[in-house]
Amino acid sequence: MSEVLTLQIFLLCLSMVLCSHASSNLKHGHRRWPSLHGHHEKGKEGQVLHRSKRGWVWNQFFVIEEYTGPDPVLVGRLHSDVDSGDGKIRYILSGEGAGSIFVIDDKTGNIHAKKTLDREERAQYTLMAQAVDRETNKPLEPPSEFIVKVQDINDNPPEFLHGPYHAMVPEMSNVGTSVMQVTASDADDPTYGNSAKLVYSILEGQPYFSVEPQTGIIRTALPNMDREAKEEYNVVIQAKDMGGHMGGLSGTTKVTIKLTDVNDNPPKFPQSVYTMSISEASVPGEVVGRIKAKDPDLGENGLVSYRVLEGDGVEIFEVTTDSQTQEGVIKLRKHVDFETKKAYSLKVEAYNAYIDKRFDSWGPFRDTATVKIAIEDADEPPVFSSPRYSLEVQENAPAGTVVGRVHAKDTDASNNPIKYTINQHTNLDRFFNIHPDEGIIKTTKPLDREAMAWHNITIIAEENQNTHQKASVHVSIKVLDVNDNAPEFAEQYEAFVCENSQPGKLIIIISAVDKDETANGPRFIFGLAQEVLNNPNFTLRDNRDNTAGIYVRRGGFSRQKDDIFYLPIEINDNGIPPLSSTNTLTVRVCGCDSDGTLQSCNAEPYVLPAGLSTGALIAILACIVILLVIVVLFVALRRQKKEPLIVFEEEDIRENIITYDDEGGGEEDTEAFDIATLQNPDGANGFLPRKDIKPEMQYPLRPGLRPVPNSVDVDDFIKTRISEADNDPTAPPYDSIQIYGYEGRGSVAGSLSSLESTTTDSDLDYDYLQNWGPRFKKLADLYGSKDTADNEDS
Repeated sequence: MSEVLTLQIFLLCLSMVLCSHASSNLKHGHRRWPSLHGHHEKGKEGQVLHRSKRGWVWNQFFVIEEYTGPDPVLVGRLHSDVDSGDGKIRYILSGEGAGSIFVIDDKTGNIHAKKTLDREERAQYTLMAQAVDRETNKPLEPPSEFIVKVQDINDNPPEFLHGPYHAMVPEMSNVGTSVMQVTASDADDPTYGNSAKLVYSILEGQPYFSVEPQTGIIRTALPNMDREAKEEYNVVIQAKDMGGHMGGLSGTTKVTIKLTDVNDNPPKFPQSVYTMSISEASVPGEVVGRIKAKDPDLGENGLVSYRVLEGDGVEIFEVTTDSQTQEGVIKLRKHVDFETKKAYSLKVEAYNAYIDKRFDSWGPFRDTATVKIAIEDADEPPVFSSPRYSLEVQENAPAGTVVGRVHAKDTDASNNPIKYTINQHTNLDRFFNIHPDEGIIKTTKPLDREAMAWHNITIIAEENQNTHQKASVHVSIKVLDVNDNAPEFAEQYEAFVCENSQPGKLIIIISAVDKDETANGPRFIFGLAQEVLNNPNFTLRDNRDNTAGIYVRRGGFSRQKDDIFYLPIEINDNGIPPLSSTNTLTVRVCGCDSDGTLQSCNAEPYVLPAGLSTGALIAILACIVILLVIVVLFVALRRQKKEPLIVFEEEDIRENIITYDDEGGGEEDTEAFDIATLQNPDGANGFLPRKDIKPEMQYPLRPGLRPVPNSVDVDDFIKTRISEADNDPTAPPYDSIQIYGYEGRGSVAGSLSSLESTTTDSDLDYDYLQNWGPRFKKLADLYGSKDTADNEDS
């Protein structure tokens, strides 16, 4: 409170001094300029123009800021040398703040500030003053510009515009290491007094940090600050104006300083001995266990790597680094066997990958631990004596031939007996079998090397006592070649010889192939077959390079006589014993030009010319015309007979079959299959209707059927019908089938067919319906005899 009162008294005294100083300047420091006197210039028409000189009496004005007195502050006084003090001159003020901030007494020229000014808002004002005649308002002096400056007082405390601050410095830094620089700003005038002169100090954060008073640079003040002990510090910095003296204003800011990590800590195992175990059934790559060395450093400074230094398990185990957990992972490198060795020991080292040379003197950045690994016994599968077997067998060997033997054993202490089988997926054709106890592989059928030269099978060995424990091995069986394939042509050869070929001309070169291997194949020996050794047409010459040439022995071949020759050739291979085969070469005789170029290999010796003569063409056309005339006459003749050349009516159908489904005689008909039924009763009357053509007129209905005497000769009857059909001029030119179906004898009901039967009521007797009872009364009324009906009516 006393500091504030002292500051107010100081400001009041300073304001009074400045006001008295300004008044003294106005009264004693002015210069007078005669008005309206000076240099003369000639104008138009001899008029003399006078250039007026400014007659102000004034200096630069000052006004103190933040003045809080009851009366307006006197800024200064304007006075013209033309002013005699009689009040005829009026002073006018214009410009920045004129009227609102600054006012002028138009009689005396005194300028006052009627408002409190703030230098931080505006440091100076530019104004314009002018003296005019009060009555005429005529300017007595040209306008003159002057400046009013606002004088500063210490009314703004320092401010840290960018706070709060965050900084980092490495741990274990030396004393005086620069952390960062903080800067405060003061809105007061730095050119006037000490209002803006700042001094920095530290309020919180000792004794770890210090700050330079003039620059604001923060530095470390203690050595060996350890991040692992304390990572973050809060520091408060003060900036004070007035050079730090009493009465100055101050501002503070907070700085958070964080220690960054350096590699100042070595890795350390929490224990010196680790114990682990693994089963002997484990496979390489399986994890045995994990160890971890602790390093309190961060980032790459805390990265730990592991390696095996020594021990009897160096070749059996390995250690890798888990980059996520920073653990050492101990893995199995090779198979272990409980029966061979029951325990292993390793010395493992943990070390930092990145070393800071500044801390080498602090000791080695590494640590070691001992890892003891015990091997656990397990029931293991059998083990073959070899990881892979390769066997051989000759082709065509008889079934039961021994190929080879595989052997496996149980490595456990129990040493269980082994059973052998073949994986049938690898022995689909069942070429091999194996003895289940001895492991001897034999063939089941002869093998053909040319069909399959290699056989790959898988043998499975399993313990008799525990079938889940099994092992497999791959067995490759090579089929050895024997000379069982004769050589043959490399392709189907066909040679061509010209009719005009000369003796000794080469017509083709042939080669051979052998399915057997090279030892039983080439070199091939070619020769003509025994039956054509003295062939008069062609000869063979062996080139002794597995090829042979066929040459012409004579000339004068003729396609008319022989257009093709078949030449048997015998080929022998080089096998033991050698094999041979006879292959036939086809040689065609062709027509060639004088240069030997093939023209035609057809069997016809001559070819008709491509063009026909005029006479031949006329003969062909004449034949065609004659054929057309014959066809037209035949069609006209058919039309005269009113018989179409081709029958289109529905009734006229080729190979027409007419079937009459007449009812038999019933149970009483004992002669239903009498051949006499083929008789046509109409033949006795001389009327023979055609069954295969449509009749042109309606024939009268024939009477009811009557039985034919059994004395009719059926053979004569059929022959008569055939003769009539053959001699009938109206019969069509195609075969017809006539079927004669008749009823049998003794049927009480008679025929039910309406075909060619009489329609009169006299031939039918339905009187018996009267005796069938009331259910058939209606039928008896409809079909009964007229006499019966008439009698009933009467």
